[in-house]
Amino acid sequence: MVWIIVLVVVVLLALYLIAAYNGLIRGRNQVENAWSQIDVQLKRRIDLIPNLVETVKAYAAHEKTTLEAVINARNAAIAAPGTPHDQAVADSAMTGALRQVFALGEAYPDLKANQNFLALQEELSATEGRVAYARQFYNDSVLGYNNKLQSFPTVFFARMLKFERREYFETDEASREVPKVQF
Repeated sequence: MVWIIVLVVVVLLALYLIAAYNGLIRGRNQVENAWSQIDVQLKRRIDLIPNLVETVKAYAAHEKTTLEAVINARNAAIAAPGTPHDQAVADSAMTGALRQVFALGEAYPDLKANQNFLALQEELSATEGRVAYARQFYNDSVLGYNNKLQSFPTVFFARMLKFERREYFETDEASREVPKVQF
């Protein structure tokens, strides 16, 4: 009878460890998937920048510093390491540079009326919304994963298997605002 109880306890413990491990793997995979969604949207925005710069160049040739700021922010975003913190810093710089370009639309009525500029501005604004959604999904995934890592008794099992906490994708308050599209 004692052997049956010991066997049941061992089986239950093994089932718990299997479920805990699978839960950690699912959480880690969800975080990685969420990060790839942010990466896709950031790359999408980066790919739109050259078209925007070329469109603005035709109308605002003497606004060289603004265009250079956008190009530099794009290059920094491309070169940024793949960590959430480094990508968030690059994202903040890119958002600030794009705001300057969109402000040019106010100073140059012909630019503001240009269909290419309006289409690119709308596309970038939509992309900003996608980035915000992907960031929220990623941060929610990180929260769930980190909670699993820190919950008792999984915390011991996670440490033993070297599962590590993930960092959030956080930007500064100034860059949380989606650029406004003005028609």
